[in-house]
Amino acid sequence: MRSAQGLHPGGREFRCFSSIEYYRDSLHDTAKKGGKAMLRAAFALFGLVLAQPATAQDSSSDYTSDYQREALTMFRDVVAMRTAAGQGKVPEMATYLQREFLDAGFYPNEVQLLPHTLPGGEEVASLVVRYRGNGLSGRDPILLLAHMDVVDAMASDWERDPFTLIEEDGYFFGRGTLDNKLGIVSLTTAFQRLMREEFTPTRDLIIAFTGDEESHMETIRALVTEHRALTNAEFVLNADAGHGILDHDHNAVAYLLQSAEKTYATFELTIRNPGGHSSQPRADNAIYELAAVLQNIEAYRFPSRINDTTRDYFEALAALAPGDVGTAMRAFAEDKDDEAARAALEADPSQVGITRTTCVATMLKAGHAENALPQSATATVNCRIFPGVSAESVRQRLITAADNPELEIRALGNPLAGPVSPLREDVKAAVSGAIARHYGEVPVINYMAPYGTDGKHTRLAGMPTYGVGGVFIREEDIFAHGLNERVTVRSFYASLDYWYQVLTELGSQR
Repeated sequence: MRSAQGLHPGGREFRCFSSIEYYRDSLHDTAKKGGKAMLRAAFALFGLVLAQPATAQDSSSDYTSDYQREALTMFRDVVAMRTAAGQGKVPEMATYLQREFLDAGFYPNEVQLLPHTLPGGEEVASLVVRYRGNGLSGRDPILLLAHMDVVDAMASDWERDPFTLIEEDGYFFGRGTLDNKLGIVSLTTAFQRLMREEFTPTRDLIIAFTGDEESHMETIRALVTEHRALTNAEFVLNADAGHGILDHDHNAVAYLLQSAEKTYATFELTIRNPGGHSSQPRADNAIYELAAVLQNIEAYRFPSRINDTTRDYFEALAALAPGDVGTAMRAFAEDKDDEAARAALEADPSQVGITRTTCVATMLKAGHAENALPQSATATVNCRIFPGVSAESVRQRLITAADNPELEIRALGNPLAGPVSPLREDVKAAVSGAIARHYGEVPVINYMAPYGTDGKHTRLAGMPTYGVGGVFIREEDIFAHGLNERVTVRSFYASLDYWYQVLTELGSQR
């Protein structure tokens, strides 16, 4: 409902409106993102995981500002939309958000809903919103990323309905509360709030909400190619990566700012032979040969690697990590070929992904009948490739490691390697300042994510990208992609203010 109209300082009509009413992977790698081991590593290093969880005490009744109540209504609405692959709900959510921006005073040509058809025929969409600036900075826009889709959830597996936002014991429960509908609501609310306050940035700010980050990532690819005129930016802030760490008692300890991520690549490895009757075993059994191949690959270690991001990460954590672990991190940061340091870090599954490319067998398929020798045996091997390393070079190393000339190996899809984004002090300063308002002074640590986001594609398009999500979370509360996904009430409301402050600061640069 509109309550007033006036003139926006940028020369546009301004409308004011009245009130309208991070991650555990559930102990397994998901099909795309995989384990967010970096966060678990940091928690473990800081010694933050205790046996019994503390209870978050905040209640939504403590937050009574108009923008907070409206954000809660929006959060409730979007969590209720089952925007998982195959459900057909992404266009509904995009339309809902489009109305939110239009009602906030954005013009129709500033709110672009872009339909998209995925392989297999499912209809999804992306939404691009431009907050026009006055151009005084002389700089290209800042692009803001979040995704509308979620990993699906089965109500029969959850303790609560996954598609109903439920507040309980200081938490909001529901699918997407962390990944990534918190980011959607935080960015939308920040734009609405800035518009009401007649804020005019010195450059354009652009939101891009994608529709298939959890599956094909086609909408982000379209946004940075065929729709590049709508999304071109100096740099990108991604709400789907980068998070703060809370200790067991909900005290802020550190913040991980993502400036790089590993490339996701999956390979199929197949051995074939003529097979035969199971009563007449032969030496070249496809299953046995494939098993030998997998053992060879298991034993292979990709070369250790380091870049500015991972060096900063290890140096920062070395100052906080206890004993031998901290010593190994410091030594690895100085020399990635230090054998003792490398062995110490790679013995820990939560650290190995930061030191090198990793490949691991995840699925098997073999044989066609219980009384016949297998005519083929196939393994799926999933790799997380260090930035700067090509998927083809990894395929060649797998061929060499497998040591079987009969092996067929092919990449599934078209894995693309994204570059590392150069560190930006203005982004780090804005994030640090916004964090301090709610959590106090904590170290902001650059890190490389061992999983994949839409940010890979903006980096590939030449736009440096930084994961700067607004959530702070304890290790025992990370259930993104898993059961009973949750975010604390306090962190939800703090994220609203965090993004508002980050955009105000960066949007005021000259």
